[in-house]
Amino acid sequence: MSSRLPFALTALAAGLLSATQASAAVDLTMYYPVSVGGALTDVIDELVEEFEDEHPEIDVEAIYAGNYDDTRVRAMSAIEAGDTPELSVMFSIDLFELIEQNAIVAFDDLVETDEERAWLDGFYPGLMENGQLDGKTYGIPFQRSTIVLFWNKDAFEAAGLDPDTPPQNWDEMAEMAATVREASGDQWGVMVPSTGYPYWMFQAFAYQNGHRLMNEAGTEVYFDDPAAIEALEYWVSLAEDGVMPGGTIEWGTLRQNFLEQSTAMMWHTTGNLSAVKSDADFDFGVAMLPAKTQRGSPTGGGNFYIFADTSDEEQRAAMTFIRWMTAPERAADWSIETGYMGVSPAAFETEALRDYVEAFPPAAVARDQLEFGTAELATYEGGRIRRTLDNAVQAALTGQMTPEAALTQAQAEADRILRRYAR
Repeated sequence: MSSRLPFALTALAAGLLSATQASAAVDLTMYYPVSVGGALTDVIDELVEEFEDEHPEIDVEAIYAGNYDDTRVRAMSAIEAGDTPELSVMFSIDLFELIEQNAIVAFDDLVETDEERAWLDGFYPGLMENGQLDGKTYGIPFQRSTIVLFWNKDAFEAAGLDPDTPPQNWDEMAEMAATVREASGDQWGVMVPSTGYPYWMFQAFAYQNGHRLMNEAGTEVYFDDPAAIEALEYWVSLAEDGVMPGGTIEWGTLRQNFLEQSTAMMWHTTGNLSAVKSDADFDFGVAMLPAKTQRGSPTGGGNFYIFADTSDEEQRAAMTFIRWMTAPERAADWSIETGYMGVSPAAFETEALRDYVEAFPPAAVARDQLEFGTAELATYEGGRIRRTLDNAVQAALTGQMTPEAALTQAQAEADRILRRYAR
């Protein structure tokens, strides 16, 4: 009996150690937006499981909260109820609201080593604009995108256009759209979505016309500038000229419209790239958006945030998870799997993404467009400001107001909302 005692003690010690390790695990709750380009829950679940296998001291519960706006509302409601999550992926443009409510912490205050500082400095600068304020970084790029042009090469060829040459500027896009429409009789030349995120598409038009819609401090907007008005007039003219459907075009169904060949061209997020690649039964291309006075697209998508009302241990664990999720190899795999951008130069230097881009060049378009990119529209009271601009864009596209009248009204409303933030 005595000979069995060491084994019993060993088993007891192992059991106690296992229990201690389990009780010491840091539990993280992450709110995640499942919206653009379809459900990504399986991909995220697999990543979380892999992370937990490598980091048994950290447990991550992913809560899929709907679209970006739903996710922000649910996360903020949880904070108000005293059930603060440790981290979330939310709109990069939620920054001002989150800071105003003291809801998030700056990553600069969490990094402790040279390796962590190098990680923080390793992302594309164009993707960091919406995550930084007053010299500090609050948001880490993850589910990021730009708007790109998808075109149906078969439709172009059938219309007598060069299938390998997309439009380079506004005039060419209108002309090519008209050529396709005339040749097919029932296929639209181009569609630009005007529900979901109309402000985002409008910002692209305005920026291509040399105009930035807001200041960096998030306290002023410039909706009624002549260049902005001209941009909206061009967008409206596409329907007036019969190359784009009149009224509003649904964000959520536009990808299917393109796949069903209802339109030869569409503007949409690069987050749709993998789905289009998988489902299109025709030859297609992806290009940077056309220019007016310059090329350009606002960046878009979601950043990782760490919430303030959490312990130091939880914040460190959350940063460990975020560093793991944005490591070059995983950023590369994420980009290949979803179509979203690899968020760092190091991601594009991995063998996997380098080989993928070589075999499928459209995977590099969004990255290359960063050279001509701008920060997405972000201000204090961001939801109200974007809603004001959305309403103006839709009023013009549906013929309820002229572009000038709609944007003048939106400017007046935005000025009123932002008055108390004037510096």
